[in-house]
Amino acid sequence: MSPQNNSGKAFFGAAGLLFVLGAAGVGGYFLSVKDAEATIAASPQVGGTAPKNSKVVDNSESNTVEAVDLVGDSGSVSAADSLVVVFDGHRHPISRAGLANRGAIHKALLAVKAKIDKGPVDAYLDLEAREVHAAEPGLAIDLFASVSAVEIAVRGGKSEITLSGIAVPPSVTIEDLGIDDISTVIGKFRTKFSVAEKTRNANLKLLASKINGLVLQPGQKFSFNETTGDRLLEDGFKMAHVISQGQMVDGMAGGSCQISTTLHGAAFFSGLNILKVTPHSRPSTYVAIALDATVVASKVDLKLSNPYDFPIVIHYKVARGISQVEILGREKPFDYIEFERNIDRRIPFETVTREDSSMGMGHMSVDQMGYPGYKVSRIRRTYKDGEVIKEDKWKLAYRPVVEYARLGINPNPNLPPPKKRRGHGPKPASGRFTMTQ
Repeated sequence: MSPQNNSGKAFFGAAGLLFVLGAAGVGGYFLSVKDAEATIAASPQVGGTAPKNSKVVDNSESNTVEAVDLVGDSGSVSAADSLVVVFDGHRHPISRAGLANRGAIHKALLAVKAKIDKGPVDAYLDLEAREVHAAEPGLAIDLFASVSAVEIAVRGGKSEITLSGIAVPPSVTIEDLGIDDISTVIGKFRTKFSVAEKTRNANLKLLASKINGLVLQPGQKFSFNETTGDRLLEDGFKMAHVISQGQMVDGMAGGSCQISTTLHGAAFFSGLNILKVTPHSRPSTYVAIALDATVVASKVDLKLSNPYDFPIVIHYKVARGISQVEILGREKPFDYIEFERNIDRRIPFETVTREDSSMGMGHMSVDQMGYPGYKVSRIRRTYKDGEVIKEDKWKLAYRPVVEYARLGINPNPNLPPPKKRRGHGPKPASGRFTMTQ
């Protein structure tokens, strides 16, 4: 046999061997694809359930589970064509066809990130339930680290990859709130108002919102005027009834004194230090004499401080004709507080009568009702285990309110009588008055 023939046989023999090896390689590839599909289909799910929007078929004879119709950002994705990314217990399929380069991977992960990142929850006070809710950190996909990890996973033919995350801190913690226990009502107070006075009620609610949730640390002082500001029209306040020099007139932010008075009452029965308080120029209609507290922006203030070794919070609520304040904290350091008021002196009011030619002779009309003035003693007694552990005393003064009346002098008998004006004011006070809380 010639050398040429031998070389030809060797060539065809080598080609045959290469064909056999190639066929085996192709067969192995399809087997590996099937194995990958089976791995994805049978991989354990979070909580023992299938991925969201997946259909699970249970074949009792073969005892195999196949997942189909995985839904990702690009729609339905078959298990064989997807890479399942796992983050914080969430499983999300991404089409491999869309992971052609780092830019495409970055875009795909952004879509996943928007869906399964968990934002932080700030700490907050639930004043209605009297609970302090702690902050919860968030968790976000580490995008830059994850892009490289996904790229490696795609090149390595992986079917699933767990992404790393970074903690997202909350903006507000319990330390930022400055209080960790508001379970106890140390003291409270309420006053009533007419729901018909819309502008005044709007002022009440706006002012209360500036005080509600305010935390006072041990020894910290509170100023009503500093907290609520100048109370101007541009701040949202409206004109409404106010008491000025004993007379009821319209003024800016009318209703402010009811907010300060209700807070003063709650502070009184909570045992807070009352550093500065001024009664109205005449007794109020919505609170007992000696419990009111007038305020005038930048002039007359209500000042308090927290005497306890723990922080407190002011819970203010204005609704359905009731203005209410609760002072909340971790404990009540006393059993109860007693308010005592004594009228030391009653001062009669003066009546000023003016002649009016537009009214018939013998008729009289009262333009402003008069009210007596008072010299008052106020006492606060704090009790613990049946004993007085603290006693505070104040001397207060209410000036008398001048009554203005008009007397008709017109002799014309045909003139109609003047319209009667309704009186509006508190009932005259007398003697000793007490209340406990």
